[in-house]
Amino acid sequence: MFLIPNTIADNTQAMVIPLHIRQALPNIRHFFVEDLRTARRYLSSLKIYDSIEPLQFEILDKKSKKESLTPFFKLLDEGQNVGIISESGCPGVADPGALAIQYAHEREIEVVPLVGPSSLLLALMASGLNGQRFAFHGYLPIDQPELVRTIRELERESRQKNQTQLFIETPYRNNSVLKALLANLGTNTLLTIAFDLTGESENVKTHTVGRWKEIKPMLGKMPAVFLFLSA
Repeated sequence: MFLIPNTIADNTQAMVIPLHIRQALPNIRHFFVEDLRTARRYLSSLKIYDSIEPLQFEILDKKSKKESLTPFFKLLDEGQNVGIISESGCPGVADPGALAIQYAHEREIEVVPLVGPSSLLLALMASGLNGQRFAFHGYLPIDQPELVRTIRELERESRQKNQTQLFIETPYRNNSVLKALLANLGTNTLLTIAFDLTGESENVKTHTVGRWKEIKPMLGKMPAVFLFLSA
């Protein structure tokens, strides 16, 4: 089973997809994918296959159940190579691919993680925050009271453990989440906004919450990673 990273910004294949991925793909004809259209477009853009029409795809998303994937799992049992492609970034990280990966481990099938772009790791690298101790929390709650409560709990945990807190958000909610962070984090807490990583408008900045309030940033509707570390 090959874990195949996808791009995290449009038209960046040449820059972020390494040669070893391009070399592995011709031997793979079967794929678990989070989104069929995204996966087909991605594989076509790499210009590796004469045609992607003969390739087989099975949807593996957050709604997938193990039993529904059994027919495709049989390909692994028969010794066929199978790839997993995330909609963005690395399979199994903030991604439902772990379901298939667990199956491979249960059957002692080799799992091969291929190197590629991860917005979480890139954001952490560029943040200047604690890279020795950190936690990823996925998406924060949408409900406002629960969001406020979660932000304060995560800040308390960050302070107690000297732990960087990471999370992502749907692009159209970037500004509302930023507003909640600035309203509920301590003035001296360090906050990083990593915006459009690997893309044309890539921007990573770390300031105290107090400084961010002075800057009053307005984020566009592009993928962003938020990180903070309580002083």
